Amino acid sequence: MELLPPEQIAFQRLLDTIRRNFERFGFLPVETPVMELSEVLLTKSGGETERQVYFVQSTGALEKAQSSGGDSLPELALRFDLTVPLARYVAEHEHELAFPFRRYQMQRVYRGERAQRGRFREFYQCDIDVIGKDSLSVRFDAEMPAAIHAVFSEMAIGKFTIQMNNRKLMRGFFEAQGVVDPERQALVLREVDKLDKRGEDHVRETLTGEAFGMPAEAVARILEFVKVRSDSHADAIARLDALDSADANPVLREGVAELREVLELVRALGVPEDHYALNFSIARGLDYYTGTVYETTLDAFPQIGSICSGGRYENLASHYTKSKLPGVGISIGLTRLFWQLRDAGVIDVADSTVQAMVALMEADGLADALDIARRLRAGGINTEVQMEPRKLGKQFQYASRAGIRFVVLAGEDERARGVVAVKDLKREMQFEVAREELASTLRVELAQSQALEGR
Repeated sequence: MELLPPEQIAFQRLLDTIRRNFERFGFLPVETPVMELSEVLLTKSGGETERQVYFVQSTGALEKAQSSGGDSLPELALRFDLTVPLARYVAEHEHELAFPFRRYQMQRVYRGERAQRGRFREFYQCDIDVIGKDSLSVRFDAEMPAAIHAVFSEMAIGKFTIQMNNRKLMRGFFEAQGVVDPERQALVLREVDKLDKRGEDHVRETLTGEAFGMPAEAVARILEFVKVRSDSHADAIARLDALDSADANPVLREGVAELREVLELVRALGVPEDHYALNFSIARGLDYYTGTVYETTLDAFPQIGSICSGGRYENLASHYTKSKLPGVGISIGLTRLFWQLRDAGVIDVADSTVQAMVALMEADGLADALDIARRLRAGGINTEVQMEPRKLGKQFQYASRAGIRFVVLAGEDERARGVVAVKDLKREMQFEVAREELASTLRVELAQSQALEGR
């Protein structure tokens, strides 16, 4: 996604908002290399993932492989998410980390997806995860909605709902309907996860069709079950209580208990109850989720789909270490989210980060212009200098087009009187100010504008 500077500034501010809130919740920054060993990236992936991976091979390595007649995969590949690199990272640094390990990671990932509107082959993911050693309390699952709420509330992108479910609850219900085999359950879960996107008829036809061959009655019960949505905290608890009978499936009861505890803690963490809800259709397509799962949607723009998702997994790094490392995490696909919000008119372009420009009215005034700029920068004002003199109208035109608000003018007359003239392009007015008061005056003007705009 290539953006013009005002859009890029808006994008960077979203990144800053996410980082700030992740850190407020006690998460620590981590970065991993863009390239990982192919065998690491593909250990837990299926054929679909492998088809989307970009492999990396140097010219020398390619020539060597060709000369030897080899057809093996390249040793390196670009990461397609941040979870698999995290698993490798935790396994590699296990004895140097403090557990539970709380990390955030905000980096680009790469997928060979089919090009279409709003989907990019290079995009930012912003993840948080809590990784435990041997065990991790379900209480940590409640922190994820609280962090999500903090991030999107500060973004001010409209009303959103954090929808929650539990894979154990779903697996237990499926077992009661005769779907016992774990692999078959995973396939059914994947189809159920498509309910909101493909519709009920599509899911029913798929599950009763030749590929699955499930009885129509069982499919009808499953579809009725996954229609459950709560409209308040009390309603959510009541719906869970209704499932928690003594003769219910044990796995289902375990899922109910976990989800009930998460809901109570989410409320205790201060998340308003109109910002979270049960949604029994949420399964998350990835097989490694084992407990709580999350999807967040914008109420006014349901067509955008999930803007943040994640869940609980029992053993993050089982392929890389013998230690058991359970965890829970969420991910924001920021590039696609930004593109969709901009397309929907929810996000505007941002003001330039350059706040002032010192104009150059004559060639022999350059040293003075540079001194004014130095004083402004020391006073906290981002400042650009016109390095060559040209017509004043052209300089104003440039500043306006670049989104610079203040143009500082200091000709021979202003220098003689110890003042500068300031043209405020936003308010379309001009005023004079003493040189030593210039930076403080502009800071006050900027602060007043931000207060009026609610920033």
